Formats: sequence, structure tokens, C-alpha cells
Amino acid sequence: MSVTGTVTPTAPTTLTHADRCDRCGAQARVRVVLTSGDLLFCAHHAKAYEDKLKTSALEWVDETATLNPTAVVEP
Repeated sequence: MSVTGTVTPTAPTTLTHADRCDRCGAQARVRVVLTSGDLLFCAHHAKAYEDKLKTSALEWVDETATLNPTAVVEP
């Protein structure tokens, strides 16, 4: 008898500009790895769902620190 295994590729550890929030479509800043798959959230929605998801998350990748709070937006 032979056993054939499959390897599920791991999610990239860094979010890109192409990664979008599953809730609103904004740029994703948090990746939540669950046994059923990954969820991507913007900073706002990650904060909103953090209490419910963090207990069941296998991994919580938070890149909100990469936001630039001192960025100046010209009118």
C-alpha cells in the first residue's frame, strides 16, 4: 500500500498592495489563517472581528504597523 501526501502551500508572510479586505475591498493589513482557509482584513475590519477570530486563528499576521501615521495628504 502506498500513501500519497499533499502539501498545502503556506500563505505568504507579507501582504502586498494586491491583497484586499474580504469585507470591504480596502487594502488588507491583517491575514487571519484558520483551519478552513485565510481571511484578509483592512485595519478597521480586523479590529472589529479580532475578539471573535483570534481565539480560533492558527496565525494572526498584523501589518498595521506599516501604515504611515505621519503621511501628509495634499488637498
